[in-house]
Amino acid sequence: MEHSSEDTTPGASPARALRTWQLFLIGVASAALGLLPWLITGMRLPLQNLWASETLPDDMPLVLLPFSQYFLSLIASLIVIGAAIAGLVARSTRSRAPRGGFAMLLMGVLLVDIVAIGQTATTVGGGLRDDDWSVIYLGALVAVAVMAVVVGVGVLWLIARAPRAGAVIGFTIAAILSAGWLHALMAPRGPAFAGDPAWLWDAVRWVPAVLVGAAIAWGGIETVGRVVAAIASLVMLWVGPTLITAVSAAAGTRVLAKYPGEMVDYGIGVFRMALTDPGLVVPPIATAIVVAAIGLIARAVVTRSATARRAASAD
Repeated sequence: MEHSSEDTTPGASPARALRTWQLFLIGVASAALGLLPWLITGMRLPLQNLWASETLPDDMPLVLLPFSQYFLSLIASLIVIGAAIAGLVARSTRSRAPRGGFAMLLMGVLLVDIVAIGQTATTVGGGLRDDDWSVIYLGALVAVAVMAVVVGVGVLWLIARAPRAGAVIGFTIAAILSAGWLHALMAPRGPAFAGDPAWLWDAVRWVPAVLVGAAIAWGGIETVGRVVAAIASLVMLWVGPTLITAVSAAAGTRVLAKYPGEMVDYGIGVFRMALTDPGLVVPPIATAIVVAAIGLIARAVVTRSATARRAASAD
């Protein structure tokens, strides 16, 4: 059975213990930090195909989430990355957390997410045309945001509370979404405004693979659970970005907007093609394996050195 070696730190000083209200604020701040790439754009709602009146981009209302069929992956990234940040902080401070502290941190994250979804849905709903397509469109966007919150809660829990094997899975999910989050942070107005150096924009696509490899190295492979988590992370690194590409391609094809069946078929076609393209699949997986191997070797060397020093001091 997988056990965490980090659950508690006996004898932690009460003076250093965090208060529940502090953890609540950490949750709020983490979720807000997750929204940062969108907040720095000025928060103008993207132009809507179903908007009731012709409106210039600079005259669109302010919203806390970029509700648009062209920004589905970004919506997920903004919400899940914020939850992952909260989970990382919670894991690093859990020896100082009081009883009920995790629940308060989770409440802080959920408060920001609920306010963001509610404010955006209300604003968008008030500006869309009064017809069935608008209802379906808004409902689909809200569903995507809610699903992202559910995934975010799972990621938060895995990173904050699960043994290392589970935490690796949580880190992997966040890592897969990190490229979109970083690209949005680097160029709030889109790739055309990425600026210099150009190589930095291209380098971001390798970040998920590096993070997944680092997570596997951190988790280790000493138990069956950790080995399974490492393999699962590599599979997710293979399938996850491909799924994001397929969904974005299908949802962003305006000509298929009124033909859901054809949109799904198109998305499945893109998914199958990308899933079996060696040029897309092999490089990130190979990178993650190399990073994980380097990390595991370095970890073994450090552990062996520490053991040798303890043995020498005992003599």
